[in-house]
Amino acid sequence: MSGVALAVEVVVVFFLALFLLHRYGDFRKQYRMVLFATLLAWFLCFLIVFIIPLDVSTTIYNQCKTDNQVHQVAIKTINHDNSSNSSVFPTQRVPKTCQKPWSYIPDGILPVFWRVVYWTSQFLTWLLIPFMQSYARSGAFSISGKIKTALIENAIYYGTYLLIFCSLLIYVAVTLKLHLTWSGLRTIGITAANTWGLFLLVLLLGYGLVEIPRSYWRASCHGQLLAKTYFKAAKLMTEKVDAEENLEDVMEDVKTVSETIKYNHPLRKCIDTILKKCPVEYQEKLGRNMDDYEDFDDKGNPYPSKKSLVKLHKQVIYAVQRHNRTQVQWQILLDEAFHLEDVAKNETSSTHKFVHSFPSAEPPGWMSKYLYTPTVEWYWECVLRRWCYRVLAVVLCAFSAAVVWSECTFFSTQPVLSLFAVFIQLAERDYNYVYIEMACFVTIFFLCYCVYSTVFRIRVFNYYYLAPHHQTDAYSLQFSGMLFCRLTPPLCLNFLGVIHMDCTISHQNRQQTAYTSIMGSMQVLSFIANGFYIYYPMLIVLLCIATYFSLGTRCLNLLGFQQFVGENDLTSDLVDEGRELIRRERRKRQRTEDGESRRREWRERYSEQRERYGGRNRSVYSELKETDGSGTDTGRG
Repeated sequence: MSGVALAVEVVVVFFLALFLLHRYGDFRKQYRMVLFATLLAWFLCFLIVFIIPLDVSTTIYNQCKTDNQVHQVAIKTINHDNSSNSSVFPTQRVPKTCQKPWSYIPDGILPVFWRVVYWTSQFLTWLLIPFMQSYARSGAFSISGKIKTALIENAIYYGTYLLIFCSLLIYVAVTLKLHLTWSGLRTIGITAANTWGLFLLVLLLGYGLVEIPRSYWRASCHGQLLAKTYFKAAKLMTEKVDAEENLEDVMEDVKTVSETIKYNHPLRKCIDTILKKCPVEYQEKLGRNMDDYEDFDDKGNPYPSKKSLVKLHKQVIYAVQRHNRTQVQWQILLDEAFHLEDVAKNETSSTHKFVHSFPSAEPPGWMSKYLYTPTVEWYWECVLRRWCYRVLAVVLCAFSAAVVWSECTFFSTQPVLSLFAVFIQLAERDYNYVYIEMACFVTIFFLCYCVYSTVFRIRVFNYYYLAPHHQTDAYSLQFSGMLFCRLTPPLCLNFLGVIHMDCTISHQNRQQTAYTSIMGSMQVLSFIANGFYIYYPMLIVLLCIATYFSLGTRCLNLLGFQQFVGENDLTSDLVDEGRELIRRERRKRQRTEDGESRRREWRERYSEQRERYGGRNRSVYSELKETDGSGTDTGRG
């Protein structure tokens, strides 16, 4: 049964990672190695999260067996000591019943499993994914050129990183007078990676614990949601126009280079490669130079160098990808705005049937006919949706409060103040493994949702941006995989500390989980194990307060980065601008729909008239033919 549970979780996690990669990536256009590295990184990180509850239940069962063995040895020792005294009766004690969990994983499997998963994820985040990032961003025209560029960039980056790390390692070893062994160096490396990950984890978690419940609560307020959609429309239109202008400038440079380098120039192959990356409408314009058979002159005007063509190739890839992304996002945002406006109009409907401004051209499926009818849609969109979102926001807010309290008190073992540790210990007394695994899964899933959703939400200009509907570039995909691999190990260690399953933090005399055993003893750097790992998560309180009052949003707004702030003149202006843009697009789409409907009506009317007149002409022709035939027969007679 345990093998089945592990296999099922592996399959489920794989398809979950594959679904997310299909949503954000593009299987047809992006490099296979980029997709494989991202899929493997996401799969391993999600797998760690899903397997941790099984590790906890298995560890509790092993602890029960260990306690029974210790008690049996103690009883035998006491009875042996008392056997010499006949007046003392032998001590007997009924051992605890250790029921094996349904998902029990045999000894020796989990340590090997965690070792493979952990070091594979570290190999991805520190070596393979950074290399593939440089490879994907390179504008070189050959595989060897891309590899060379990636090696040079990573050598510079990791050379600097290694120099800083070695300097700090020597300083710590000399200051603390450490006797470093290979095991100690490995533990220090793991501790350094987890410390850096914990630093990022607290920042992202502090934002997600407040923003996620608040986002669901705001989604229940239809007016505010529509105003924010108008605000997004105004910002996206600015970005869309900027992307179009940037593409025009880059295409002008490509046109100039294409006209300069003729068909028999050695660099013409590079130009052809660049032209293939251009949009189709530009390829038709720029490809006309292929018919020019004028020989190039080495002594004439200077030609662009290959280095400049590599730079231009990189600019073309970036400009085309950004242009396509803004176009798709604009259409998606228009559909969202039209839908929200339809909801606002249908709220006052007396028929209680949802009416769309632009019905889908596709015929309704069986679900729309029998289950999600216009009446059901009206009740969901206009009545039930907001209340479901509000209830969900309240539940998530309660979870956030429990997480903040537990993060600030998990170091206290006597008394136990961490709420999640209390829940697990209560279930551990009765060995209710199903409850233990469900409680662990819900807790760590909520933590991961707060952290990972923040990774999917944040945007660093156009440097890092995860855009759905296959619009995420290769660099951002791999950057997200790299972040996941750096955040997941400290997230799991923090979770085990919160439920008091990490002996290094709780200082309890109990069996370690297989996951913590591969991390080594953190006491090699005691100031990190007993200081940073325990007290740094308390910073979540300050981050939650800052997020609640939107201090980061207000600071960005003051620096000139337009953010949606409720009471602000610039926000109001952008909302009005977005409303006018949506109104203009609605009129444009309405004219298109009216034109299509008129053409459809004319086609149907013309086809009916043609069939009617065609049938009449065929009948007249047959009558005339019969008349001519009868006349001919009479004449012959």
